[in-house]
Amino acid sequence: MPKEIEVKSVLNKTKKRDSWFLCDYTINMYSGCSFNCLYCYIRGSKYGTHMERNLGIKVNAIERLEKQLATKAKKQQYGIIVVSSATDPYLQFEKEYELTRQALAVIAKYRFPVHIITKSDLVIRDLDLLKEIDQTAILPADLQEKLGRGTIITFSFSTIDEKIASIFEPGATSPSLRLEALKTVKEKGFLSGISMMPMIPYVSDLGAHLEELFSTFTGLGADYILPATITLFGHQASDSRTLVFRAIEKHYPELLPKYQKLFKDGAELPAYYRNAFHRKMKELAQKYEVRDRII
Repeated sequence: MPKEIEVKSVLNKTKKRDSWFLCDYTINMYSGCSFNCLYCYIRGSKYGTHMERNLGIKVNAIERLEKQLATKAKKQQYGIIVVSSATDPYLQFEKEYELTRQALAVIAKYRFPVHIITKSDLVIRDLDLLKEIDQTAILPADLQEKLGRGTIITFSFSTIDEKIASIFEPGATSPSLRLEALKTVKEKGFLSGISMMPMIPYVSDLGAHLEELFSTFTGLGADYILPATITLFGHQASDSRTLVFRAIEKHYPELLPKYQKLFKDGAELPAYYRNAFHRKMKELAQKYEVRDRII
């Protein structure tokens, strides 16, 4: 069972708006993540090998959010709130605790725009609140014409192959359900697209797989696709590098020497690999006529 924790603050102001996700603020209603993706950048000794065992429920988060947003609204300090930046807003426990839904109600009350980033189909439950936010949010002045609406919904994928997903993101909602959610969201008229992050070298970033990804996402009406390569940190048992390497050794042993070579000098892929990846992404974005940025 998750542990209940109290926090002093839940709304975080970013130093600068991120060009990918457009976040002026971030909130995380939970600490840790039950999706347990092996490649997750927040992994480490704090959460352990099985992150769901150290999940925290921020029981006073709604009270804190209410106070913080009331202050920001009074000062006219409106900006896009990313939900969530360090965990998923729609973990399995959200069905019981409904912290994300309560947070959206508060956000709607104070008319802040939101960007939902999720690996779950549970976001469909909250389309009523997200529609209200979409229509009534007050945007920052520089985004009023460029964006013109208050809700962005981004679905996160590293693959649409169920077998690959079961290896690298064992606790997450299945790709097929996420695709159905994307279809529903687009049918309801929302601005929605894909965070194709991270692509798994020699597994989900192969040419045929990338073509399938772009074809599938654009076929469902995705407004944008945001692709990125993988970064692997640490050498401890619960670190992303250790866990991904272990999965490669078990399921794709022929790729282990390639991974050892790719990451021998650090957490990032070599420049030549990253550059080739980004060239391919530009090519596919042009071919499928889809943006590689939200705006």
